[in-house]
Amino acid sequence: MENISQLTAEIRDKAAYPDILVISRIFLPKEAVIGEYIYNRCLQDPERVIVLAASCSGDKVFDEGQQFPVYRWFYPKYWRSGCVGSILKSLVNIVCSFFLAIKLYFRYHYRYIEWGHGYDFPSLLLLSYFLPIRFFIYLHGNDLLCTLHNPVLRSLFKLTLKRAEGIVCNSCYTEDYLRTALRLDTPTHVINPVVRPEKFGNVASSSSLDDLRVRVRQTYNIPETAIVILSVGRLVKYKSFDRVIDNIPLLLTFGVDVHYILCGQGPSESELKSLAHRLRVDKRVHFAGYVPERELAGYYAACDIFAMLTLSDTKANSMEGFGMVYLEASYFGKPVIAPRLGGVLDTVQHEENGILVNPNSGYEVFQAFNRLCKDQQLREQLGRKGKELAKRRTLHRSLYKSEARNAIL
Repeated sequence: MENISQLTAEIRDKAAYPDILVISRIFLPKEAVIGEYIYNRCLQDPERVIVLAASCSGDKVFDEGQQFPVYRWFYPKYWRSGCVGSILKSLVNIVCSFFLAIKLYFRYHYRYIEWGHGYDFPSLLLLSYFLPIRFFIYLHGNDLLCTLHNPVLRSLFKLTLKRAEGIVCNSCYTEDYLRTALRLDTPTHVINPVVRPEKFGNVASSSSLDDLRVRVRQTYNIPETAIVILSVGRLVKYKSFDRVIDNIPLLLTFGVDVHYILCGQGPSESELKSLAHRLRVDKRVHFAGYVPERELAGYYAACDIFAMLTLSDTKANSMEGFGMVYLEASYFGKPVIAPRLGGVLDTVQHEENGILVNPNSGYEVFQAFNRLCKDQQLREQLGRKGKELAKRRTLHRSLYKSEARNAIL
């Protein structure tokens, strides 16, 4: 990590001069979907980008190992969550990103800003007036919802999007929601997140995954012949983990030796445990708690089916803009059961890498579980296709196609 106080230091000679400032309050090594998305973007053009982000635990060592310069603004670790804490953090993000972006401009004279999310956008709006730059803004789902419910923020946000060179959406669903809500003429681009294998550690070989599969199953005393269903996510109500638990006793009744593992923590944990106990399947439902990203590979390897029946609740500022865990499950060759809604449709294709269901239809959900649990050939077929789909990607440099054409002319 380079220190902002060293902005006058000499820039080392490079064949390509960095001309894109990527700004995000969320960036690795902090584990977060947006942070991972922005990091993967930077890896595509390391010679062109400079990163400006909020500080986080372990950032110094991480930043020193990157191929591109990373600058951080200080983020007080002692601030607690809540309304006051959120407002203070947002103010710090806006003020610091604004002034440090200006300082970095006088060092690098970058031509573009890529704003990593819709949060704290007033800083970007001000920068667009103060600096002779063009900018792209990324939207992921919940960051879009947070601004639309406040009339003042909505007006400022719409102005910001109008001034943008382009809007990058993480899914077609986010793009459609944006168009319906604000009806803008600004060009939009859909660039789906991708899986970065390195985040899971050194588990590329099939033998390593087999070892991890056995180890995780032994941890929870799950026989090798049993069917394991996996979910990964924050334990909150709208993710509908209870609907999966509801199906465990039904599957057992139909002769399926099934276990269910949940990776994650959240306010619904006690309620979900009570449900499992009430249905007398607490020996079959395993709560793994928080699992670091590097250990998730073992859980993906250990499961036979990945299932998440997330509901979209825009009124509660909760929207499944993409659903990264579905893509990760496909990357590990696992068939997916997912809701037929939201950004999931960018990740799961019905009867290709998974089965899409109406999460509110108990019959439809059970039929999907019963079918996959009993048909190993179908599971393998969907898993193979999922691996292929998980490798597809759209490069962020496509945002600059017009620039490339002009250079050729």
